[in-house]
Amino acid sequence: MNIETFISDAVRRSVEALYGELSGEQLQIQKTRREFEGDYTLVTFPLLRRSRKSPEATATEIGEYMTAHVPEIASFNVIKGFLNLSLDGAFWAARFEEIAADEHFGQAAPTGRTVMIEYSSPNTNKPLHLGHIRNNLLGYSVAQILAANGHTVIKANLVNDRGIHICKSMLAWKLYGGGETPASSGMKGDHLVGKYYVEFDKHYKEQVRELVAAGQSEDEAKRNAPIMREAQEMLRRWEAKDPEVYSLWETMNGWVYEGFDVTYKALGVDFDKVYYESQTYLLGKSLVEEGLAKGVFYRRPDNSVWIDLTGDGLDEKLLLRGDGTSVYMTQDLGTAYRRFEDNRLDDMIYVVGNEQNYHFQVLKLVLKKLGYAEWSDHITHLSYGMVELPEGKMKSREGTVVDADDLIAAMVQTAREMSAELGKLDGCTEEEADAVSAMVGLGALKYFILKVDPRKTMLFDPRESIDFNGNTGPFIQYTHARIRSVLRKAAEAGIGLEGDGDGAAADYLPEEIALVKSLTEYPAVVKAAGDSFAPSIVGAYVYELAKTFNGYYHDHSILREENPAVRRMRLRLAGQVARVIRSGMRLLGIDVPERM
Repeated sequence: MNIETFISDAVRRSVEALYGELSGEQLQIQKTRREFEGDYTLVTFPLLRRSRKSPEATATEIGEYMTAHVPEIASFNVIKGFLNLSLDGAFWAARFEEIAADEHFGQAAPTGRTVMIEYSSPNTNKPLHLGHIRNNLLGYSVAQILAANGHTVIKANLVNDRGIHICKSMLAWKLYGGGETPASSGMKGDHLVGKYYVEFDKHYKEQVRELVAAGQSEDEAKRNAPIMREAQEMLRRWEAKDPEVYSLWETMNGWVYEGFDVTYKALGVDFDKVYYESQTYLLGKSLVEEGLAKGVFYRRPDNSVWIDLTGDGLDEKLLLRGDGTSVYMTQDLGTAYRRFEDNRLDDMIYVVGNEQNYHFQVLKLVLKKLGYAEWSDHITHLSYGMVELPEGKMKSREGTVVDADDLIAAMVQTAREMSAELGKLDGCTEEEADAVSAMVGLGALKYFILKVDPRKTMLFDPRESIDFNGNTGPFIQYTHARIRSVLRKAAEAGIGLEGDGDGAAADYLPEEIALVKSLTEYPAVVKAAGDSFAPSIVGAYVYELAKTFNGYYHDHSILREENPAVRRMRLRLAGQVARVIRSGMRLLGIDVPERM
């Protein structure tokens, strides 16, 4: 049953019985605020011209009519012009039975829409860092949430495997690497390649300093530094498919992909399709040629290609450099075209940091001007804020980033230490302790990042995230483990979950009704999170559900309850709470332990 529809219909019938047909007028009904008693609240002010009574008298009259004529309404109270309605225990008991019987509770029916969501989008010149972690976790979670909303979801990764930044790592390895490989160094491939990206920057800065000391301006020195000129020449040779450069590129990218796969597996994220810029930039170039022929773009004297968007309130945008090499926008045009053509997408969502807001504004506008408005309007940039640490921002060129692998390992280690300290691993085998530590460490990291609205810049505090109290992943995981422990003990004691008297309205305490009400809200939470691409909505809901259950469990015994029917009802209720916690956490990409 849709509770909002039921309440709306019952209120409408009652109001029309008292004051005549409403003829399409909208009633203002909302969930009762927490500080007041009631389940739903009717705002009576718009009805005063019909009732010709004061707000309080109107609310009282409607409340009295509904308690007399709508069996499910147990009571009402009036605060000024607001009528707060309380549904009876039998109503909520019936809703609980519906939830328990629905194997796919929280999963919407298929919509027929196909949505692609791109996330991760790493560069093959460095390992993944803390910023990438937020990107991957956000993209994967939104994909899970959209699938729960009934869409067919394609998880995509676009690997930035070409360009000047890739050539910088390649050139530095060639000049200073001495043939070092992941096998010879014992380093993960992505870390090894990242080491040479930092090495390039060190030598580049040194050369710029020397040229400035010799009398060049800083801008001239940056352009004329020999190592930068050599990197640009390497890029030209790569685009010309020079065998030597191409072979080195394939080898070093291969090292990086092996490293990335290890990190993705540790994070618990995956992809249905992987695109490579090296395979789409030529298509982007052909779209630029098409735009030139249509007069959408223009060529400057230095042979570079631009589009003038000043008439649209933006600026002029480069699409091809004078030497014919492409830029990010070139390949993004090609990639977008290929995706929509190949997959017949209804929507395309890019999970990219907010520093690229302007880029996506331009991408949509350029595609529109090229004549692809039919699908360019279905591109969404899911813009998210940066992750900061107490020490401040990260800089990959200087090698001062928080490495993703190091952070994951540190989270698991910290989770193990804190869990052991609190006795959460007592009775666990070594293997179980390892599994729980990994689950809690990753759960803490994921929840701490995903509970924040994606659009906000956030401060990540690893130790705070592993607290077993408060709004954290481990608190929710522990609540699930606690419920599963109660259910195991019941099974061991031979206490079944079925029997006479299950769900009897009189057996429901107010705290139990509060839990049932919370459970009924789950499908609406999943929908709201999908509509706004915000896993934080699911996070907030699951935390409140876990907190509500913990308060209930503290005050009321389940296994020691003497009335068998009440005990069964409480066990079933606890079981459904655990099920929804598990389902909600799965939407965040978080596993929950059976025991802790």
